Amino acid sequence: MNHFALTIVGRDRPGIVSQVTEILFNLGCNLADSSCSILGGQFAMILILGHPEFTSLESFGDAFKPLEETDLTVALRVLKPGGETRSQIEGDLCMISVYGADKPGIVYRVAKILGDKQVNITDLNTKLVGTEERPVYVMVIEACLPEGAEENDVNNWLAPIRDELQIDITVRTIPTVEL
Repeated sequence: MNHFALTIVGRDRPGIVSQVTEILFNLGCNLADSSCSILGGQFAMILILGHPEFTSLESFGDAFKPLEETDLTVALRVLKPGGETRSQIEGDLCMISVYGADKPGIVYRVAKILGDKQVNITDLNTKLVGTEERPVYVMVIEACLPEGAEENDVNNWLAPIRDELQIDITVRTIPTVEL
């Protein structure tokens, strides 16, 4: 199976996911992994997909032209073999929630500390909620802890910026469930 990364971005509207997945289904593609979100009124989607026969971008022909005609930006790239269907991430998972007044540097400061401590951020989402007069910045991070690190360690690492930036940070580990 050959694998590809497909990225689609454009003004949000109902039906984008349906339109994209119909094209992929009709091509005979298999979706291995996906993420979709609305970011500031823009719909963003990234898919890892496989196809048993397609080997190049040219194999897809003009299949994505209908998406581009609706003002969606489509980017497709061929992936090198290995690791495209399942992440090989080792370590305990944790969720880190950050809430505070909107200000520059929150994402960078938290990500910098986590990166310096070898914490692998596997998912990160941010939203601005609240009112226009009282905006609240919300960030939720799923992360994989390095060997030997625990929830209390992450709390201690983030404590200095919790106080400095006057933000609430909650860290909780996610129990691993095997089926």
